[in-house]
Amino acid sequence: MTRTHRKTSSFAHPFLLKGVDRVLPPGDYEVVTEEELIEGLSFPVYRRVSTVILVPGQTRYASSVEMVPVDPLDLEAARVRDTDSQLPSSETRPADMPPSGHTPLEPGRS
Repeated sequence: MTRTHRKTSSFAHPFLLKGVDRVLPPGDYEVVTEEELIEGLSFPVYRRVSTVILVPGQTRYASSVEMVPVDPLDLEAARVRDTDSQLPSSETRPADMPPSGHTPLEPGRS
């Protein structure tokens, strides 16, 4: 028995994904994940079988779409990069706000 999950990932900036040989434009992308039931257990457990993202095709037809296999971790990394690029630059960032991805140290620690 299998089940399918569909969700939308939104990108505000052009981005790259492993497995795609071009920069993808900003926009909303459908992500489809298929899972299968692991049988023989006393409770239902599913494991991921595949995850694909639907991207615009490389043809001249606007309705062309490609289903590209994607690692969910790579997709999340691309979303984090997209979110990080929306943060203020160091020139406009408040002095007490650390750069993206950095955690401030506790007082007295270096």
